[in-house]
Parts: sequence; structure tokens; C-alpha cells
Amino acid sequence: MKIRHVYKGKVIDLSLKSLALPDGGRVVTEVVGHPGAVLVAPFLKDGSLIMIRQYRPVIRRYIYEFPAGTRRRGETYRSCAARELAEETGLRSRVFTRLGEIYPVPGYSTEKIVIYRAVSCLKGECRRERDEFLENVPLTAKVAAALFRRGDITDAKTICALAFLGII
Repeated sequence: MKIRHVYKGKVIDLSLKSLALPDGGRVVTEVVGHPGAVLVAPFLKDGSLIMIRQYRPVIRRYIYEFPAGTRRRGETYRSCAARELAEETGLRSRVFTRLGEIYPVPGYSTEKIVIYRAVSCLKGECRRERDEFLENVPLTAKVAAALFRRGDITDAKTICALAFLGII
């Protein structure tokens, strides 16, 4: 068996794949295919950063995060970053710096998240999706670090971004 497609959804697909191992052996693995995503750490001109407090229905609670989202077909990571920043926060920036990339669950998913810093953000209009319940939360880096230490920031991609930024 090479590939057996089990499910194809709007954002992810699930396949059973026969994959090669370093010793020449093979293993059949469940693979969640994902088009990739971005996270944006936005900073206002005064140096404060914007996080969002977003309701996540799967875990049934609000959590602190940086704006993030899934790439559309053919969209570059940089274009996705600008789009997601505007949609979720209403902020716009011309300066995006790529900080790094992470694979949040490489044991079973192809998802790669590219992390950006956006500076000198200006306020604009939000275009949130129907299922997005969130609010902008302006913070200093010191307050963000304190939230993390208290256990109030639990989103893995946001924690990684805080580490890339040197805040934690």
C-alpha cells in the first residue's frame, strides 16, 4: 500500500501512507495533510504588541494567541500573514520579518507554521470569519511574559513566537 486517502476536508486531509525509514524499513502511518499556516506577532508604533483572546470551540474556552491562519491554495506565506493580520485584528503593516518556522505536530501532520513579526502596525477594519470570536488585547512584552509564566498562554505556536522574539 502506497497511499490510501481516508478523508478530504476543507482544510485537512487524512491518508494512510507507507513511508520509508532510515534503516530501509517501511511503516504505515496516518498522515494529516495541511496546506501550511502563519502566525503574526504584531507590534504597534509605541512598541506594544497585540495578542488576541480567541474562543476555540474544540477546547471550549478562550485562549491568548497571536493572529494566525491557514494558507489558501497558491497563497504565499507572506501574503497569508498580511491577510490574517488584517482579518483578525484590523491591523496593517508593510514590514513583515520572517522569524522562523515550526512543525507543531510532526508525528502525524505535514503542517508547517511560518512565524512573522509585523512592525509599525496601523489600525484598520477587521474582516473576521463567522466562527471567529476574538478581541484584540494590547500588551507590553513584560506583561506577555508574565501571562506565559502564570500559565495563561497555552497556545503552542504563540509560545514559540514569544521565544523567537526573545520575550520568554
